[in-house]
Amino acid sequence: MSKRIAAKHKIDRRLGVNLWGSQKSPLNERNYAPGQHGSNKKKPTDYGLQLLAKQKLKGYYGNLNERQFRRIFQKALQMRGDTSQNIVGLLESRLDAVVYRMKFATTVFAARQLISHGHVMVNGKSVNIASFKVGEGDVIEIRQKSKENTVILDAVQSAERDTPAYMSVDHKALKGTYVRVPKLEDVPYPVVMEPNIVIEFYSR
Repeated sequence: MSKRIAAKHKIDRRLGVNLWGSQKSPLNERNYAPGQHGSNKKKPTDYGLQLLAKQKLKGYYGNLNERQFRRIFQKALQMRGDTSQNIVGLLESRLDAVVYRMKFATTVFAARQLISHGHVMVNGKSVNIASFKVGEGDVIEIRQKSKENTVILDAVQSAERDTPAYMSVDHKALKGTYVRVPKLEDVPYPVVMEPNIVIEFYSR
């Protein structure tokens, strides 16, 4: 098992949810907390619920540390409109999230690796920064030299996920367009995400 897959499974077990909806998640067979005997479930406190909501949303995007995630919250707070929707929009506009949504990678971890290794182009230019903000109408493409990469081709052919409606993708050409910034209800999260509770966590 690779370190990336092991990390995903560890996060699933810690949070007690199949965060990415993976068929290989250990929670599909062992739906209890880590440890020899699991742990006794106690009624969560308000803080505990807020922390779990934050950990789920941050953990889903795989590569964010606390400072990065807090910065996204602060930016969402300064934007017009619903802050919880702004958070989701900012997260889904990250290049690693877009590459994952377009099915050019099987996980958000793999998407970051593809980008850092120079396999991804935005509007015809190579971009190796996973946090790069993709704008509406931007074209994301796998560079020509990487279009025979078996890891990418396997990801595209996977039937585990569908491409969401807020992007248009030509999987044969390994090219897609980020059509619009999604709302919370547009994002195909396998588990319930509660960005409104994340706001409560940071507003304490």
